[in-house]
Amino acid sequence: MFSRLLFFAALLLVPGVLRAEDTPVEKAGFAKKLTIYLAKGPANACGAGCDRWIAIEGEIDREAAQRIRTFLFPLRDKQIPIYLHSPGGNVEQSYAIARFLRAHKAIARIGRTNVPACSAGTQVDAACLKIKAAKGELEAELTTRNAMCVSACAYLFLGATDREVAPDSVVGVHNSKLMFVVHGHPPAQVIADFRRREMVSADRDRNLFLAAMGISHELSDLIRSVKFESLHVLTRPELYRFGIDTRPLPETQWAVEKETRPYLRKIVQQKKGDGSSFRMMEWRLFCENKDRGRLMFVREFDEGAAGKSTVVMMAGATKAIAFGRLPARFGRYEVWSDPVTSDVVKAMLAAPHLQVGESTPSPDGKPEAKSENKSENKSDAPKPGSVTFDIGTTGLKQGWAQLLASCPAATSAPKAAGPWPAAASPSVNAAPAASPSP
Repeated sequence: MFSRLLFFAALLLVPGVLRAEDTPVEKAGFAKKLTIYLAKGPANACGAGCDRWIAIEGEIDREAAQRIRTFLFPLRDKQIPIYLHSPGGNVEQSYAIARFLRAHKAIARIGRTNVPACSAGTQVDAACLKIKAAKGELEAELTTRNAMCVSACAYLFLGATDREVAPDSVVGVHNSKLMFVVHGHPPAQVIADFRRREMVSADRDRNLFLAAMGISHELSDLIRSVKFESLHVLTRPELYRFGIDTRPLPETQWAVEKETRPYLRKIVQQKKGDGSSFRMMEWRLFCENKDRGRLMFVREFDEGAAGKSTVVMMAGATKAIAFGRLPARFGRYEVWSDPVTSDVVKAMLAAPHLQVGESTPSPDGKPEAKSENKSENKSDAPKPGSVTFDIGTTGLKQGWAQLLASCPAATSAPKAAGPWPAAASPSVNAAPAASPSP
């Protein structure tokens, strides 16, 4: 009968647009088998007070769900965060893993784990995969930059009850691809009818799964509209609207960018209004010498803002950095750059968070008067009525220590003044590359 003629397997595979070349998945930096291991990094590597995480990476194969259960079930600490980096794979396995994560109220984020013990090769060669398969913790490094969870990985991610997508990582979706093997010579109409029924069934299963995960049906509508050969990277408003990541102020940790002139970088996306749009902001901290740094602040220009504004960053109650000058404009971005003294940097390193405020002039254009009972050091603090928010300092202290190691001595002659440091032009596009490096 017909059941003996067709064998059905629904798979989601990494689309060609995400590959560096039209090559097999493993050559794009991913193993063909889902890998899971326990990683340990330096203090605060995975957030404030967190130095251990579970890495799940590679293609989701047909035995992935059982391996995930076997690994996670005996763990005593169920709240260790999971970091995903995967191009997708088998849809049914992703559903099964997601339901397991939901039952255990898992915390999931998008991030790439690098194991230094694999430095002799790549992160996906046979020797490295053997290291990762061994029991116990692995010393590792974690970054969200260029991390991805696309295709079937997105379903797996939705199983977590606590989900975070950093501004420099991506979640991507597309429709399923139906793959089946035909034995014999059934009529073309029979094959077409089978294909149609199975796609309807796949759509129904996806709708039921997303509803069980508490995700808006709009996501299913979007997925159906994206061809398998393509990919749609979910925007921040979509992540918010669909209920995937509903944080009003998602942010990255401070991380060292190893450019010609290294610097510390932090990216924040700020929700505007009902979440239909988010404003991208970025901070870059450079070490000019042992006694002085330079802080660059970049943000998307707000076309609807009336008049000029002053941006102030407070490190504690007394240390302020005020960006009051007219910023430089680069396309849809505005850029400020100001020197910061060593005592301000020390205050930034010691603060659990930094307060950012923005003040706009009154309708008559007159500057706002400063309160007489404020000390001189506090005069630049955000004033009542101004828009304020906090950003974290996780990663700042460790990163600054790295910068100081290569920073010139305080007696060095200052460089020529400029709006930003040399070799640090305001490249403010925070979107990760389509093909992350392994």
